[in-house]
Amino acid sequence: MAYTPLVNPLVGLVGWRGMVGSVLMQRMQDENDFAHIEPIFFSTSNAGGDVPLINGQRVTKSETRLQDANDLKALSRCDVILTCQGGDYTKAIYPQLRAAGWQGHWIDAASALRMENDAVIVLDPINRPVINTSLDAGGKNWIGGNCTVSLMMLAMGGLLKSGMVEWISAMTYQAASGAGAANMRELLEQMGALHHSVASELANPASWILDIDRKVAQTIRSAEFPKTNFRNTALAGSLIPWIDVPVENGQTKEEWKAGAECNKIMGNPPFRSPGSIPIDGICVR
Repeated sequence: MAYTPLVNPLVGLVGWRGMVGSVLMQRMQDENDFAHIEPIFFSTSNAGGDVPLINGQRVTKSETRLQDANDLKALSRCDVILTCQGGDYTKAIYPQLRAAGWQGHWIDAASALRMENDAVIVLDPINRPVINTSLDAGGKNWIGGNCTVSLMMLAMGGLLKSGMVEWISAMTYQAASGAGAANMRELLEQMGALHHSVASELANPASWILDIDRKVAQTIRSAEFPKTNFRNTALAGSLIPWIDVPVENGQTKEEWKAGAECNKIMGNPPFRSPGSIPIDGICVR
């Protein structure tokens, strides 16, 4: 049976204040999306507070207070829940909502549900037919994909949709910011420590660059150098060909995602099974 679009649905927004969520709110405002929904803003820390203003405007039509993002009854009012709150929130709330009988649409930026059988990874310029098929079949879980996988697929979209891709080898070079705030802070601490170790030499135009280089290397290898993150490895002045945790076949999880998610997005058989596209590469921090 063909899917019937919701009219002015009640949409619960969770995680709208973070980096991903705030960009999404701005984009929704720019695209006039709020005119087509009844938004309800939820918060994990400020329930009862004032709803936010987007570009100085209140986009809610009737709700004036933030709702509790952990209140299953309040959440179950929604036709759609759109969350950028992260995987821990999804793992805690989503199963309880479904167990309580909630039948709404769950739209999620986190990875927690990506590989579930009843979830579709949404990349509509590439897999709109997969999305439509799931909608017609009653699908309700719509999950954002890994950023590097999505970019790779958008670059190869025409070839993928034409079925002309036999295999893919893709390398990524990803910023420290992708590892989170603690890792960003440590990288800055490392850079500061390196500069401090050779500050006097840098101030002297006559100093020998090879001496500076040698001292920098010694500082990086020293026990005092800050490197509790990035698997206890120095990122400053270096590259780390390892992102996330190890998985089978000698890959990291970030490398595995390319094959697993790409094939799921395309509606292909599962990664490494007959009919799937072989994909491998190296993901470097």
